[in-house]
Amino acid sequence: MAKYKIEQDLDECIGCMACQSVAEDLWEQKEVDDAFKAVPKKTEIEEDELAKAKESAEICPVQCIHVKKVETGEKVA
Repeated sequence: MAKYKIEQDLDECIGCMACQSVAEDLWEQKEVDDAFKAVPKKTEIEEDELAKAKESAEICPVQCIHVKKVETGEKVA
């Protein structure tokens, strides 16, 4: 089973929590540098979580979320 990595540019995150609205089990809100931002609950996920991770990346209005295949580094979202 393939593993995937969630990467996020926290500097770009605006804290809108759109990602959490579609993938509550993958994202949480935390205070980072005096601002509330979305932070992944885990950075490595399994195949069964990939659809939700992709959806959270696609819904992000500033496109600061990326999902990559661990084995190859290939960007999938």
